[in-house]
Amino acid sequence: MKGFWAWASDSKEQDKLLRKIMQEDELVEIIGAISNSPNGLSNAQVDRLLMNNSQWRTLSHMRELIALGFVEYKVQFFGDPGKYALTELGKTTWSRLQAMASGL
Repeated sequence: MKGFWAWASDSKEQDKLLRKIMQEDELVEIIGAISNSPNGLSNAQVDRLLMNNSQWRTLSHMRELIALGFVEYKVQFFGDPGKYALTELGKTTWSRLQAMASGL
């Protein structure tokens, strides 16, 4: 399956991966939206954000972001939908993506 599934330990490789991620508009859009949401976003909210009517694609993006360590899934109790939230690495990565975008 095509995608980004591993976060490199080398900073040059990380920058290379971040440049590739910046080319994937939906990944950047998801990370930005989650960073602006204090309580995180549910699957339905991410689907609405992307407006692509493709739940499998949304799920694939979220699995990529979880595999990279940028996002974690928080189970909500008592029937509320689970939410995706940024990890510390995700917050750092979002800052790096913003800096890279402003440098273009």
